[in-house]
Amino acid sequence: MVYSLTANETLTKLDFPVTLTFCRKIEVFCMVRVQLAELLQFTEACLTQAGASAEVAKAMAHSLVQGDLLGFRTHGVRRLPYNVKQLQAGRMKGSGEPQILRRRAAIETWDAESLSGLYVAPLAVQRAMSMARTAGTGTVVVKRCEHVASLAAYLQQATDQGLLITMMAATPAQASVAPHGARSPVFSPNPYGMGVPTRGAPILLDMSFSMTAAGKVRQAYDRNERLPWPAIVSGSGEITDNPADYIDGNGAILPLGGADLGYKGYGLCLMSEIFTLGLSNYGRLQGAHDGEMNTLYVQVTDPEAFGTRDDFLAVTDDLLNRCRKAAAIDPSEPVRIPGERALALAEEQQRTGVLLDELTWPRLQHLAKKLGMEIPTV
Repeated sequence: MVYSLTANETLTKLDFPVTLTFCRKIEVFCMVRVQLAELLQFTEACLTQAGASAEVAKAMAHSLVQGDLLGFRTHGVRRLPYNVKQLQAGRMKGSGEPQILRRRAAIETWDAESLSGLYVAPLAVQRAMSMARTAGTGTVVVKRCEHVASLAAYLQQATDQGLLITMMAATPAQASVAPHGARSPVFSPNPYGMGVPTRGAPILLDMSFSMTAAGKVRQAYDRNERLPWPAIVSGSGEITDNPADYIDGNGAILPLGGADLGYKGYGLCLMSEIFTLGLSNYGRLQGAHDGEMNTLYVQVTDPEAFGTRDDFLAVTDDLLNRCRKAAAIDPSEPVRIPGERALALAEEQQRTGVLLDELTWPRLQHLAKKLGMEIPTV
């Protein structure tokens, strides 16, 4: 829901509570709040009706909603209609378990066989954690899982147990990110996640090896906005902040570092695809027609395999203290720790309800009508 206002107009007679945010175009974006339990119940019910087993639907719902709680709204319940569609069309399996293709003491390779990444990713993290407790480290590489959404949604599984975690994902059928110096795409945006336990809140990092995720470009395009920085190279080689040059044209997203320092992001994109597509033997030739299926790399490490837990935490806490005490450029904007804002947002939304924006809420309303289900109250 988007309401355009002139300088002298006010928005009145709304039949639902909204949060109003003004953007450059003097438009008002309405964000509704849905209670966490209701949103989880609705999401799970939609997935169950679409063909997922109770176990799979529950895990998928948790993964999607966790993305919204942490602020990754392009990778939260906005993706619910996509998952319902994939289940209904039979392109995503609604039940079953990944197949173990190879196994060593602390390594496993899985074939998810079109199971949802929202279901498989937590299983992979759990298995890597189990191996790490025994061997000090554990690595699981998964191929052919449907879109995993936000990597941040899975990191606290490990950090809550005092373990470090690294995750990477790639999409062999997707080419949206250009190598440095090119104007045509080769890579998928390739998210990277890392979680580190501390004596307080964990460090949570979820980023893309491209300048931005494709979902962020689509969001700006849908809102008729420009990107906050030039993150696109057009088909003619122009560096631009216009998402239409990617969505409607034949442009590409720039690697992390942009036009000047993109060789760094290019190297990271290349290496992340080697660690995901290469190790799984599921590259762009094998997965060329597999839509949004991901390959996932999960590695969990137990710090107690290398030294004492207390000494490890002393080092991490000292680093965080030094970061917090660093002199800020703007005193009103002190240095933040990765994940700090996301965790605060999650805590706030658990109390007051999950925020759903003007791009997400209409999609859920349409889905509820399509499935003949009652939409959550706001």
